[in-house]
Amino acid sequence: METHLWRLRCCAITVSKAAWVIEKLTDDRFLDGRLRFLQPVNGYRAATDPVFMAAAVAAKPGQSVLELGCGAGVALGCLLSRVPMRATGVEIQQEYADLALKNMERNNFSANIIIANLENIPVGLRNLTFDHVMMNPPFFETPRHSAPKDHGKSRAFLEGETGLHSWITSGLKRLKPLGWLTIIHRAERLGQILAGLEKAGDIHILPLSARHGRSAGRVIVRARKGAAGPLRLLPPFILHKGEVHGQDGDDFSDLAREILRNGKALVMSGQ
Repeated sequence: METHLWRLRCCAITVSKAAWVIEKLTDDRFLDGRLRFLQPVNGYRAATDPVFMAAAVAAKPGQSVLELGCGAGVALGCLLSRVPMRATGVEIQQEYADLALKNMERNNFSANIIIANLENIPVGLRNLTFDHVMMNPPFFETPRHSAPKDHGKSRAFLEGETGLHSWITSGLKRLKPLGWLTIIHRAERLGQILAGLEKAGDIHILPLSARHGRSAGRVIVRARKGAAGPLRLLPPFILHKGEVHGQDGDDFSDLAREILRNGKALVMSGQ
């Protein structure tokens, strides 16, 4: 059993509204069991990345947030558990959008979930702007990586026709002036992220390293639309204690455990 996420198998839950079917779900608990999310057994499954991303959003009560690619709603739920705000999620796969709505309801949160492609945002959403936009885009570029066999996981991990630059451009368009965009991604794609932020400033880059002395595998980047502040490369956030995993159970660093178990904010300088 993991300290930040438990898994309870559910053997006969079926969602069947589109061309493919989520046949089995698990009932997963986040933030030390305070939040519960249904997720596919074989599809895309949220783990720690959405939790860290939500923790890095410098939101204030009453503000608005849009998540592009909300999946089953884990990041939105973690953020709403910390800060009461107006929440909207966009998800291209109806099966995951259905789960996101269900997960919001079962955790007593309110969020508007929209089924849409980022390349064809509905008019109603195009007319809205938000204080915050957060995103955890597909990690891999389709030409360089083979697709997972599961359709839902493939859509979540491979960019397809919507590349990383389009994700960032779409997010910036949905922001209010001086609104914040927060993204978590693979460290090797940092250059592409920065290239997409040409209309933003006050950029903060937080490398996420598994252990001291290890290269960062992830980065959280936060940028402000229309701002003129400098780019800041922050000291790495260390996820685990020690040089190697040498004990039963988790070995998260104290701050990582506070975020994963207690929903603490991940403070990045300049908030």
